[in-house]
Amino acid sequence: MTRWGVIGAGWFASRRHLPELVAHPEVDLVALCRRQPEPLAQLAAHFGVAQTYTDVEAMLSQAELDAVLVCSPHNLHFRHTAAALQAGCHVLLEKPMTVHTADAVALVGLAERSGKLLEVAYNPPYWRQTVYLRERLAAGDLGTIETVDLRWTGDIRGVFGRSPLPARLPGLVPPSLFRGDIEANGGGHLIDGGSHQICEAMWVTGQEFTTVSAQMDSVPDDLRFQVNFALSGGGFGSVVSIGDSPCPDRRSVSLYLGTAGTAVLRGMPFELTLLRPGHDPERIPESAMPEPPQPVVALQDAIAGRSPQRCPGASCVRYVAAIAAAYEAAATGQTKALGG
Repeated sequence: MTRWGVIGAGWFASRRHLPELVAHPEVDLVALCRRQPEPLAQLAAHFGVAQTYTDVEAMLSQAELDAVLVCSPHNLHFRHTAAALQAGCHVLLEKPMTVHTADAVALVGLAERSGKLLEVAYNPPYWRQTVYLRERLAAGDLGTIETVDLRWTGDIRGVFGRSPLPARLPGLVPPSLFRGDIEANGGGHLIDGGSHQICEAMWVTGQEFTTVSAQMDSVPDDLRFQVNFALSGGGFGSVVSIGDSPCPDRRSVSLYLGTAGTAVLRGMPFELTLLRPGHDPERIPESAMPEPPQPVVALQDAIAGRSPQRCPGASCVRYVAAIAAAYEAAATGQTKALGG
């Protein structure tokens, strides 16, 4: 059994990762940690966890742990992950990996030196539609990618503290609203939900961003952003997201245009349409795509040696760097180069 602890046991952990932890036959959920005792007690009672802590260092020094889930505010990701790795634990870290690129690089080095695994829960490596699309692109079904165009609209003002929260939210306890604090969040909508789109553009294509430019409604506390980029394979792309849309539905459209065809990914729920000259259109609903392992299962499989990591920390530094460059580009009006 792998003994797990959780740092930042709150709203998102209760709806995403804690159910996976308690359901896994090889996991013993040993300890929960968060600063507020009342929601901590509520979560511990619901998930049957005996040990609770309001101090991270106390949990890491007193509880016997093999792995730690980090779901704390973004500006604490580096400190909490570093402490867990130094305590001899594997780490599943929620996105964004870190706020600063140098911190992401440091965590990768620390994980390597400690001999522990660092997995980051960006969504695309665990989403069936992006996993399936990545496999089709890798098989050459679209030829060489020329353009990537990602669009997302929704209303996330509630979790930023800018409007009342919906009456019914998934999760056992309400969000802490740290996203409304620029320092705690590390920025605005881009570094939070937008980080999944940045990851998607690179992870699905298997390419890097070489340059980045950006516009935002407000820097650095954006709710609307546009990020333009050049890809290492010679193509170009953009990511646009509107986080304060009055439309009640969350809408997502991703276009991948290659020399041999076009992929249109629409959600939610998702459906992939492949359009290729000389072929009938293919329409694949999300429900027909294989379900990949989710973050807890993926890391547990890697710990057991059954499979490689799906989203290792070493592959995520580029997402942190791209987002940091986008904020700098939006603030200065200049295009920023990446890599090299």
